[in-house]
Amino acid sequence: MTTGVWILGDRLDEQQSALAACADRRTTTPVIAIESLGFLRDRPYHGQKLVLVWSAMRHFVAELRSRGWPAQWREGEDFESVLRPWIAEAGIDRLLVMAPTDRPFLRYLLDLQKRLPCALEILPCNHFMWSEAEVLDWLRDRKRPLLEDFYRAGRRRWGILMDGDGPKATPTGDRWNFDADNRKPPKSGLKPPPPLTFEPDAITQAVIDKVNQLPDRGIQPWGDVTPFHWAVTRSQAVAVLENFIEQRLRDFGPYQDAMVTGQDTLWHALLSPYLNLGLLRPAEVVQAIAAAHRDRGDLPLASVEGCIRQILGWREYMRGLYLHLSGPADAPTAYDQSNWFDHQRLLPDFFWTGDTPCNCLRQTLTQVRKTAYGHHIQRLMILGNFATIAGIQPQAVESWFHSAFIDGYDWVMQTNVLGMGLFADGGRLATKPYAASANYINRMGDYCKACPYDPKQRTGPNACPFNFFYWDFLIRHEERLRSQGRMALVLKHLDKFTDADRAAIADHAETWWAHQA
Repeated sequence: MTTGVWILGDRLDEQQSALAACADRRTTTPVIAIESLGFLRDRPYHGQKLVLVWSAMRHFVAELRSRGWPAQWREGEDFESVLRPWIAEAGIDRLLVMAPTDRPFLRYLLDLQKRLPCALEILPCNHFMWSEAEVLDWLRDRKRPLLEDFYRAGRRRWGILMDGDGPKATPTGDRWNFDADNRKPPKSGLKPPPPLTFEPDAITQAVIDKVNQLPDRGIQPWGDVTPFHWAVTRSQAVAVLENFIEQRLRDFGPYQDAMVTGQDTLWHALLSPYLNLGLLRPAEVVQAIAAAHRDRGDLPLASVEGCIRQILGWREYMRGLYLHLSGPADAPTAYDQSNWFDHQRLLPDFFWTGDTPCNCLRQTLTQVRKTAYGHHIQRLMILGNFATIAGIQPQAVESWFHSAFIDGYDWVMQTNVLGMGLFADGGRLATKPYAASANYINRMGDYCKACPYDPKQRTGPNACPFNFFYWDFLIRHEERLRSQGRMALVLKHLDKFTDADRAAIADHAETWWAHQA
């Protein structure tokens, strides 16, 4: 019997379960990675994301060859049309693939099992610290699973930032969470170190050329394909991690929520694309950061804990909730269609073009078009916040996020956008909508200084859209929001509004949308 391995584009780790199952016979195990054009027709992916995935795949195949695996990559319109002839050529009886996290692709594999001329075995995913069975078991018996409880369970389980051993161990610094220390608005003169970047080698340049030629094949990626400076190999990704710990981790915490014109990355780690592809393993990242804090003695605990919480806490938690809320692949739920507010506005064209006078939106959208990146506050409190208060259809927003961001996948965006960003699931994930006026953006960034809109005006010719949309959102959904306990204090402000106030706010919102038509 000949066993082969199919490597998916986000499973680029020699320790992944399908390759690990054949490690003792690597020289006789056929391995394939496939660049499929078919999935590009689903949405206009950012060109740099395509370059990253395809270049990383080709580099990974080359690395496997250097270690004795007879690995190859092939191109095709779809996966099945490439797999069938390769299976015949290699005489494969049994094909192994590590399970994807994205439920739609897992459903595709389950259907493909019925059609391939060999047995297709889907092995468990090992790209997270919690296995699928473990995280689903933790979530299953909780009426209201909270991130903080999950995060503490992970800290205890792996002994991360813990003093002592066993059940009596306590969190380092006698606090589990230092989030309150990590919300400083930016001060003038901030000079974050530049991120570690890489120039395209011959393999990456060939992929860039391929992506630039996609329009000739009827496929139109979005965004700027070049300049491309992302890591495309494991060694480069490890260098990014080491650079972050050495130069950026110290000041990551205080300013992680800040937004500064011309500073696209500030002190952010830029590790999520590599974690999501398998070039970095979450356990090694968490352990490296914790070890640096222990060994160096000059790294603020708030910065260290804040970064570890994003990976061991938030990333693992969101993946777990995605699996829990989406349901099994053979019996999916309708979570992806969540629309608790019944928002139906079309996504404005400026999400694609960046052509809007609102400076915070223009700056963020232009940055995403150029780099395929935006940090979590730009995503949550500018893009997601605007979509929520303006009443944009959630599925259109989620699809845009999935297309636009270099680290975007179904499992990432469903819960982060529909749940956290838009509150479209009615609170199954977040405890309140992340809706805010211009006051928050003005406090946490400098975008308002160069904007024609006044962040302090609610109505009038210079009123900021974030202001009148915010109050219009609260007015439109007042009764529904009263069921959310954390909204009670905010909603009390509506009691002071006259009918004329409410009418003026609604008129501003409608007039803005009329200008988008």
